[in-house]
Amino acid sequence: MLMLLKNRVFVVIVFTDLIQQTAIWIRNISLLFFVMELTNNDPIFVSLLTVIEYAPIFIFSFIGGALADRWNPKKTMIYGDFASALSIIIIIFFVTNGNWQVLFLATLVSSIVSQISQPSSSIMFKKHIPEEMIAPAIGIIQSLQALFLIIGPIIGTLIYSWFGLITSLICITVAFLVSSVTLLFLPNSKKEEKKQLSSNFIKEMKEGIHYVKNSKNLSIIAIAFIFIGLGAGIVQPLDIFIVINRLGLEKESIQWFYMLAGIGMFFGSVIAAVLGNKLNMKTVIVGGLCFLSISLIIEVLSVWTILTATMRFLTGLILAMWQTILGMIIIKIVDEKFVGRTNGILTPLFIGGILLGSAAAGPLLSFTSLITVFIISATIIFIGALISTELELKNDQKILKSNTRIELQNNK
Repeated sequence: MLMLLKNRVFVVIVFTDLIQQTAIWIRNISLLFFVMELTNNDPIFVSLLTVIEYAPIFIFSFIGGALADRWNPKKTMIYGDFASALSIIIIIFFVTNGNWQVLFLATLVSSIVSQISQPSSSIMFKKHIPEEMIAPAIGIIQSLQALFLIIGPIIGTLIYSWFGLITSLICITVAFLVSSVTLLFLPNSKKEEKKQLSSNFIKEMKEGIHYVKNSKNLSIIAIAFIFIGLGAGIVQPLDIFIVINRLGLEKESIQWFYMLAGIGMFFGSVIAAVLGNKLNMKTVIVGGLCFLSISLIIEVLSVWTILTATMRFLTGLILAMWQTILGMIIIKIVDEKFVGRTNGILTPLFIGGILLGSAAAGPLLSFTSLITVFIISATIIFIGALISTELELKNDQKILKSNTRIELQNNK
């Protein structure tokens, strides 16, 4: 732990991640409440908001991953946060002049920029953090993100409820600017930038696809991601209706369920950080998905606040362990030259599933029922769990190293 705290890259990325999480939660809560107030809780518009948030991730993630492998990671992250801040400033100008529809561009621009800057942080991790420290490093990152599941919705709700939309947008702008300045303290990588920029962009994208395709484990993860994303996308926009329709609470109460999930994720991340190298990775991956599938059914059938709250806590705990272990697997087995492109391939598959699920969520709820929709989601995620049983984690690192050597030889 002391080694990580002495690592400048780790400290800077953790600090900026906290700032960005603050901005993201203010944005998410503000837009959610704003849209619900304008549309009288219309599920079509609520699900459309999720589609707008994730569509750019699906479209730009692969390109962003390939660019992250080519560009200077430090500059990429700095310019990304600065561009996000600048876009919010422009949007504030339009909103104050009565053009509130442009507000959705805040999510659009932020999502596009993040697809180039986010893979860069993984590259910095791969370069500057010792392999034996990757598990606790990812665990700490997940723990802090889980912490914001606790306090993020509260911060977002308070700022929007007390001060309104414009103040929320100003807070987002300030957060991205502070993050951009903080990233200046990262080490430089000028030599690598020149070397990467001299290569062929289209060729690199094809190499990334072959790299994932030639690894059995990465191929399985890719297929499972589609099902997991689809299942998660169906229920993600409808969480608010569990609170309103099944439990009979006010929409603002959703912050407390986010908080419970965040507490669970915090403890789950801590467990994974401490025991990550000792846990059976395949058991965590498959078992975590099975539990998530079952928890969705229990939540939608529950009309008791205590039961629903308990499931949110347990789901957060298991999900955090699942995310930490999966992140550790990917960073460990993927060659440094392919980190950005691998993320750029896997992420669109997951986000594409979320987009399809989110787009279908509103119509499904309108024509069926909340219980039916959640059962469909649980079934799809369970299929993802079955696919994950084919993972062969023990031998994958050797396979990937062999594939990397083949790719490098072909490049020559």
